[in-house]
Amino acid sequence: MLRRVIHEVLPVGMLQCNCSILGDRETHEAIVVDPGDEVDWILEMLRSRELQVRAILSTHAHIDHVGGLARLHEATGAPVLMHPEDLPLYQRMEMQASWLGIPPPPIIGIDSELNEGDIVRWGGFEARVLHTPGHTPGSVSLYIPMSSTEPAPTAAGQQQAEKTARMPGYSGWLLAGDTLFAGSIGRTDLWGGDLRTILSSLHEKILQLPDSTRVYPGHGPVTSIGEERESNPFLRGR
Repeated sequence: MLRRVIHEVLPVGMLQCNCSILGDRETHEAIVVDPGDEVDWILEMLRSRELQVRAILSTHAHIDHVGGLARLHEATGAPVLMHPEDLPLYQRMEMQASWLGIPPPPIIGIDSELNEGDIVRWGGFEARVLHTPGHTPGSVSLYIPMSSTEPAPTAAGQQQAEKTARMPGYSGWLLAGDTLFAGSIGRTDLWGGDLRTILSSLHEKILQLPDSTRVYPGHGPVTSIGEERESNPFLRGR
């Protein structure tokens, strides 16, 4: 499967949100996750890879992850998917923009919901939705089953930890949004955040995945479930 997958990670916007483009080399179908900004760059990458977007997914509705939703939808016609519990946050884009001192981006109607257990398919791949609230009420993580004895490919536009990049035999990939980072977890002091809830999401859902799961956080470098279980101060010993 890894020979078929295209994965480009583009750190976009002033907060360097990791926007993921996941495509199938054979069918040229793709999804885009968290197009927070720099839509022209995203579209250029899609064109260069000859990819057609089947869906645009949001792991959560903070401005740095959703600022480009409307423009990308207008350019591609692809449906926009988000967990319903984050819709109130998305609809308060002017408030979020005021926190950063920037003009609010346009917003758009959501075409479909992302709920626990949903599956989003494109080409020969699928993403399984895990509702992982705590950073925001509607935060989701996307688990993509993947199995190979080959090293995982390097995602363009992002520095990879050398040790992690060489790890063989990935059981799957997790796009964790801002729920889990390398060495940390998502902040819970913003509107709708809750520390107890995010810890519950991490322990009851994220840590139930195999240690070999490769984790792509919403910001910063790639990691793995095993690495975070061993060294992350919020997860150590769990």
